[in-house]
Amino acid sequence: MFLLNLERVISRYSILLGKLSALLFILLLLNVFYDVLMRYVFNDVSIGMQELEWHLYAAIFLLGIPYGLATGGHVRVDLFYERLSIKGKAWIDLFGCILFLIPFAVLVAYYGVGFATEAFKLGETSGDPGGLPYRWIIKAVIPFAFFSIAISGIGMLLRCINAIRGLSKAGFDHEPIQH
Repeated sequence: MFLLNLERVISRYSILLGKLSALLFILLLLNVFYDVLMRYVFNDVSIGMQELEWHLYAAIFLLGIPYGLATGGHVRVDLFYERLSIKGKAWIDLFGCILFLIPFAVLVAYYGVGFATEAFKLGETSGDPGGLPYRWIIKAVIPFAFFSIAISGIGMLLRCINAIRGLSKAGFDHEPIQH
């Protein structure tokens, strides 16, 4: 029962990041609308607003990955996977998490901390006039997102263990994942 509860807590965290990603998407839409309006109606361009577009896009993408993992929306090669039993699918996902997902996410997160810290210490800003200051903020999203991907990977690992133990079919047999 402990593993099921821990899986649900991690899943809620990943779902929260998905909601944050959706909110950032709305902000991106407003930003693009503003940018287009200013450019074509008022003939005015803001480098800062254009840079904010790719900052928001990067954050949306990076924070949406844990949500995709938690809800089973990530990409798989389904050549054999779809024909397997629930336990077979769980074993494949379990090994994928242990061998690929979690080590890669932890590695990128670990090195991303130094990347963001260096940008903070240097006071890195945009190289373009009128660009955004505080480049470290978007760079800090990288390790945060990858640590969150690792946490979501642990949730996926727990979901696999629970499925192998016969405690849950969520995410493997077209049964919705509990949030």
